[in-house]
Amino acid sequence: MSYLDNILFAIVLIAGFAFFASGVKKIIRNINLGIDVDRKDNPKERLANMILIALGQSKMVKRPVAGILHVFVYVGFIIINIELLEIIIDGLLGTHRIFAPYLGEVYNVLIASFEILAILVIFSVTVFWIRRNLIRLKRFIHSDLNGFPKNDANYILYFETVLMIMFLLMNASDLHLQNVPGGVFHKAGSFPVSQFIAPLFNGMSNELVILLFEVFWWLHIVGILCFMNYLYFSKHLHILLAFPNTYFADLRPKGKFDNLASVTKEVRLMMDPNADPFATAPVDENAVPAKFGASDVQDLSWVQLLNAYTCTECGRCTSACPANQTGKKLSPRKIMMDTRDRLQEVGKNIDANKGVFVPDNKTLLNDYITPEELWACTSCNACVEECPVNISPLSIIMDMRRYLVMEQSAAPMSLNAMMTNIENNGAPWQYSQQDRLNWKNEN
Repeated sequence: MSYLDNILFAIVLIAGFAFFASGVKKIIRNINLGIDVDRKDNPKERLANMILIALGQSKMVKRPVAGILHVFVYVGFIIINIELLEIIIDGLLGTHRIFAPYLGEVYNVLIASFEILAILVIFSVTVFWIRRNLIRLKRFIHSDLNGFPKNDANYILYFETVLMIMFLLMNASDLHLQNVPGGVFHKAGSFPVSQFIAPLFNGMSNELVILLFEVFWWLHIVGILCFMNYLYFSKHLHILLAFPNTYFADLRPKGKFDNLASVTKEVRLMMDPNADPFATAPVDENAVPAKFGASDVQDLSWVQLLNAYTCTECGRCTSACPANQTGKKLSPRKIMMDTRDRLQEVGKNIDANKGVFVPDNKTLLNDYITPEELWACTSCNACVEECPVNISPLSIIMDMRRYLVMEQSAAPMSLNAMMTNIENNGAPWQYSQQDRLNWKNEN
């Protein structure tokens, strides 16, 4: 590569990472719009979760076919991109395989493993494409996965295929140039896959093969930079966010919900006949929240907003949801997608108004997620259990239900009747407390 090529590469590299940094900054800003919650407890358990679930893919392999193929793609793509460091150095300095002299035989093993993983990635991506577009598995053709979300998965599959092909063609042309008389390139690397592609360049002039090598090299590195920046718009942001998402996931037993301190205080007063309602209470119990529950993304916690950005849209949650299976409108995947879409909309509003959110007469509740969806949930935690990256759609559903009940008194009629019975009779059934034990006399 000439000095002009080195300078051009430096400009492309800086622009790619600068645009990526700008996207990351916006994502962090949007996540921080959420209410603060403390997730700094039990760091060892959190780290173990992250290593086991995000890095070890332990929940993915519960469905073995998809899980193992995903491991191939995940490991292959991550490890192959270790070579990105060498490509960047070669591009900036105009060198050729700069790590080879320092790593010796280890370098040959690395390049060989990269090539084998590249073939496994191409194979896995092909199977994923067939499952989505030919076999058409139900969770991939669900009504909540239309338009861009449906096409996004295919775009990523095409991206990954092209990147792997460019990687192998780059190595094949490199290998050819290493073997030509006079050695245009010095010998470096072992190429168990590319050696079968290299004969395609036989009969071509060295100048043409060098040109093709540079084309493949540029397409590979620019493709990686484009893929990196596409993540901001794509569900594949989970490649990065799965790690913090699993680290900050809720460690409490599934089904345990947060209590509002102000409400807890009132309940205690009602239950304790000796309590003094005018006694001074701790500050946190006297603090009345500005809003009970959540009607928009700013009312959710930052962890819930991180969940929304991390969603892989795989549909495992929806396929396991009993409400969805019985034909109800609820789809946990849609809950997460709607939350992310609304958060993105709020973020664009802030960008357009110089860092300040201007009310737009829209909310997550009603404009994106309907009460019908929320009340269809059985709170069984199947969606939470199934999620491969520890997302909790249920927590968002319950916070929005809390808003409907405590702010709008908009619970379903059957639920309102039950709560009225509890208030009047001390039981969910519509009969007096004196009659509560009559059932034991029926036989």
